[in-house]
Amino acid sequence: MFTRRQFLKSSVAAGLAVGMQPRLNLLAAARDDAFAITPITKGPKQHWMGYYDKWQVDPTGRYAVGNEVELFFRSPTVEDVLNIGLIDLENGNAWKQIGTSPTWGWQQGCMLQWIPGPGQEVIWNDREGESFVSRIYNVKTGKVRTLPRAIYTLSPDGSFALCVDMDRLQFYRPGYGYPLITDRDLRAKAPADQGIHRMDLKTGESRLILSLAEIAGMHRPLGSVADYHHWFNHLLINPGGTRFIFLNRSRPVASMAEMDAFLREHPTWQRPGFTPHHLTRAMTAGVDGKDVYVLNDSGTFSHFIWKGDDVVTAWATTDDGGKAAFYEFRDRSRQHLMLDNEAMPENGHNTYVPRTNYEWILNDTAPAADDRKQTLYLYHVPTRRKVVLGRFFEPERFQGELRCDLHPRCDQQGSRVFFDSTHEGGLRQMYCVDIRAALHG
Repeated sequence: MFTRRQFLKSSVAAGLAVGMQPRLNLLAAARDDAFAITPITKGPKQHWMGYYDKWQVDPTGRYAVGNEVELFFRSPTVEDVLNIGLIDLENGNAWKQIGTSPTWGWQQGCMLQWIPGPGQEVIWNDREGESFVSRIYNVKTGKVRTLPRAIYTLSPDGSFALCVDMDRLQFYRPGYGYPLITDRDLRAKAPADQGIHRMDLKTGESRLILSLAEIAGMHRPLGSVADYHHWFNHLLINPGGTRFIFLNRSRPVASMAEMDAFLREHPTWQRPGFTPHHLTRAMTAGVDGKDVYVLNDSGTFSHFIWKGDDVVTAWATTDDGGKAAFYEFRDRSRQHLMLDNEAMPENGHNTYVPRTNYEWILNDTAPAADDRKQTLYLYHVPTRRKVVLGRFFEPERFQGELRCDLHPRCDQQGSRVFFDSTHEGGLRQMYCVDIRAALHG
């Protein structure tokens, strides 16, 4: 934890460092062929991982996990079953199916990932009857055990998960939860029995640690949202396993269709910068659900990652009116520091490359307007150097909920980047690029 004086001093030092760098070092040439791109899956079926903040590769670097599905362009239904596979990166990328799941979305898959630790267990979300569950597969024994809740994010030591109501998430934010399987009323504004649960990954025991009612009733200087419809999304626990960040989103009506009608009648409901269909509050809390803090209430707070236990790096605007950019936000304070807006001028799925002491950021972009190419790049914070790893074409039919973001992910050694792309044949497939030359060149 550093003081406000130290925080401001670091920003001044960063500015001085920029002034001392030759301009040619600030932005590396964007060569599409500078790095070898290796596919790890192939057609005729589609393969992808999903979100960017999960371990796709085991600690040894040998095995990756992935999702497999037929080619179609619509929202998945409860009848669309996903195959889950283990990929042997040292044996010709051989695919071994280890499970299936009917609970998934195009953006985050079924939350498939390695459980942190020895690297013997893989977890994903599934369904039993009308209940969402999670499966844990042991790659050594082949045994599967079931936990009574679908997970959202895991603790860094692999001991517990944080969970949300995935049917509620799907109702309020289609494409991020799972197809609805119950008739329960999801139109209740902020139920006291729904929210964020903490579940033990060994026993399956869980308890509600933060309810929607509690968050909806919190004081909000910009105006109360107590009477709005609320949901939670995008949870992530800090490296120390002590606090987590989450987004509380809300709107005055329940469905997206109702919101479209509401906006026609109330065109000034939100000031510029807000996402039209909901308000967003970025919040942090202890992993017991206590000590809740509103980190950002600007209305624009998107992809984020923890930088240590006390700083969140996110694409956002600031509460004091700062422009949209990547910022470092100090938890439980009003301190923030803008990163290089020239090298990273647009939103992306940002993470820190492991074992680089938070010096290297891995990031991507949305498809460019002129050629629909998505850029995959590294950014070195101390020298403000940007290294473009490649640019990848995304066909126009991959848009909206069906889009295929690169969602770049590092292995645990910080030597390779894995990503999803549609640039070869219009199929979602997974690719790998070795980044050691970029980091150490």
